[in-house]
Amino acid sequence: MWFLFALLSAVFAALTSILAKIGIDGVNSNLATAIRTMVVVVLSWGMVFLTDAQHGLSEISQKSWLFLVLSGLATGASWLCYYRALQIGEASKVVPVDKLSAVLTLVLAFVFLHEPFTVKSLAGCVLIGAGTLLMAL
Repeated sequence: MWFLFALLSAVFAALTSILAKIGIDGVNSNLATAIRTMVVVVLSWGMVFLTDAQHGLSEISQKSWLFLVLSGLATGASWLCYYRALQIGEASKVVPVDKLSAVLTLVLAFVFLHEPFTVKSLAGCVLIGAGTLLMAL
């Protein structure tokens, strides 16, 4: 089931890039990011209440709060940089570079989460890196 959601995430991310590139024309990238963020906030809280998950709010540990806030800060920084890059660059070049996050995630997961880094993982990282260079240059 995780694969289906990951695939849907990729589809929506692709749509996000194209829709954002069209919508950002003539709009300050920071303002565009703020508008997008407000939509995400409304959608996210809507899902929380639709699924009756709001009752778990008081059960979140301090550690989880800390890392969720840090993750939110990283997301915000990523979105601000992404929208600026998308505004001044071509979507077909910005998106592959942005997807280098897959390679960085594998490395960080190995270092901090002690997840296995296999020959297959290494080959994938090399191929993603090479593909990014081919597409972005």
